[in-house]
Amino acid sequence: MEITPELLLQAYRIGVFPMGERRDDPKLYWLDPRLRAVLPLDGFHLPQRLRRTIRSGHFAVSADTAFADTVRACAEPRPGHPESWINEPIVDLYTELHRRGHAHSVECRVDGRLVGGLYGVSIGAVFFGESMFSRERDASKVALVHLVARLIKGGFRLLDCQFMTEHLRSFGAIEIAREEFRGLLADAIDETASFQRELGGEDPCAIVQDNTRTS
Repeated sequence: MEITPELLLQAYRIGVFPMGERRDDPKLYWLDPRLRAVLPLDGFHLPQRLRRTIRSGHFAVSADTAFADTVRACAEPRPGHPESWINEPIVDLYTELHRRGHAHSVECRVDGRLVGGLYGVSIGAVFFGESMFSRERDASKVALVHLVARLIKGGFRLLDCQFMTEHLRSFGAIEIAREEFRGLLADAIDETASFQRELGGEDPCAIVQDNTRTS
């Protein structure tokens, strides 16, 4: 069955997403993990050192200015990960979703060079994080903080991270059962939210901190 942008959006609505086997293999397969990683927007852990990095202004951060470049950069080989699940059909499908307003990227630049970023899919009040990359220390982490700030400002309720990693766990991500994830998804998928391309001069660290649980 051919995977079209319409089918892809339907799959996300029920918690299913595609991946490729290898960068040079055009086939795609569907995943519906038994355990799902999510990053609670009111439970994001922002390390002090990263806060200082963000506020230093070292990285120029933008959104939706280099979507396809960000996806391709996420597919590049990196230490410990010589292969990638992002193949050409993935690039084409998600670039089309971006054109339709359902996929977004956050980019970090230094002196105009793209050095880090991430991308994902937006439906209702759910953001499905897909992949991130970093060519310079902390670049992807800075992009993640900016993403969370944009989601908070835009009224999102759920940030799906798909699979747990120690990197995500350090920011407060948790792992939940498939059935629980489907419940959270059903509650948020038809709600209204808006991906914020600009923060209007607001400090992303302050936005994230102000939204953090005080339990």
